[in-house]
Amino acid sequence: MNTNHLISTYGYWAVFVFVAAESLGVPIPGETALILAGAYAGQTHRLSPWLIFAVAAAAAIIGNIAGYSIGFKGGYALAKRYGRKVHLDERKLKVGRYVLDRQGGKVIFFGRFISILRTYIAFLAGTVRMDWRKFGVATAAAALVWAGGYTAAAYQAAKTLKRLSGTIDLVFAGVAVVIIVAVILFTRNQMRVLGDKAEAAYPGPIT
Repeated sequence: MNTNHLISTYGYWAVFVFVAAESLGVPIPGETALILAGAYAGQTHRLSPWLIFAVAAAAAIIGNIAGYSIGFKGGYALAKRYGRKVHLDERKLKVGRYVLDRQGGKVIFFGRFISILRTYIAFLAGTVRMDWRKFGVATAAAALVWAGGYTAAAYQAAKTLKRLSGTIDLVFAGVAVVIIVAVILFTRNQMRVLGDKAEAAYPGPIT
């Protein structure tokens, strides 16, 4: 079965499952399902764009919270066990926590519009113990903007969806990449300083 068939057959449930699973950390095309659902609603009027928006936003929030919880409870154990294979030690985890605690809202919000980050950012945020209130606010805001923007664009312009969705991707991804790259460059340039600050802020092992 392809995604189009699943949307036409299961409607809102398909949107929910795809978006929630992707937000949880499963690499499946949640955003594609949302766009296809919006286009399907615009072409057939068998689905309500408002319900698609509500379902997608709720699924994104629920999936991200679940991903964060999994990372919070077990992400550090996985990083401690396998982190050396990807050059990830506890000092870098502390730096990640330090950055997300201070710049995390931007990373979480704009990460919703980049496929790789959209899939894994919640788990990583949980692993480095990002403040759950900041994470929750950023996640909710990003989910609402993301779900509303893509649903509206797909519904209103189903016949020119390919062109418009590409434009939307470029705009959102362009802004997101600038923010993320700035944070990454800052982190690399300041790794030693940030490491010392992170150690002072979070002394001892991360538990």
